[in-house]
Amino acid sequence: MLIYIKWIFSLCLLTILSGCTTGKPTNVEPVTHFDVNRYLGQWYEIARLDHSFERGLDQVTATYSLNPDSSIKVINRGFNSENQQWQQAQGKAKLVNQPNIGHLKVSFFGPFYGSYIIFALEDDYSAALVSSYNYDYLWILAREKDISPELLHRYLALAKQAGFDTNQLIYPQQ
Repeated sequence: MLIYIKWIFSLCLLTILSGCTTGKPTNVEPVTHFDVNRYLGQWYEIARLDHSFERGLDQVTATYSLNPDSSIKVINRGFNSENQQWQQAQGKAKLVNQPNIGHLKVSFFGPFYGSYIIFALEDDYSAALVSSYNYDYLWILAREKDISPELLHRYLALAKQAGFDTNQLIYPQQ
């Protein structure tokens, strides 16, 4: 329980410190062929840059579903092997601009939102490259627990070209 509280506190602190920023890194542009309904469902975390609210977690998933008010319910979940406990955080996301633009804002704490920018997305919605408002946040997500070496290489090249330090990525066990 203490780990869960610490995780929620870290998420809240990150959200507060980031304010209501819906900005984006300089070289990152959201996809323009976005369909939120196709994005819904479960995603596996293939890789991420380290941050306190996911530190030590494996088997990390993000699950998206529609709320009655048309916002998106976000459930992030991961397993902490050290404590042998699942940790979960629930939030809410909304589209920032037009519905066909892969730029959302997500909140895990009250009225404070941070950017969620999908800047690469497979045509079949099988994998995505996601950032936040700066170069400290990067995720490679997929519908399956792993992706092909070719796709991983392509996403790493895109992220590096955009300015991310891909050498710092963590690859959680699924």
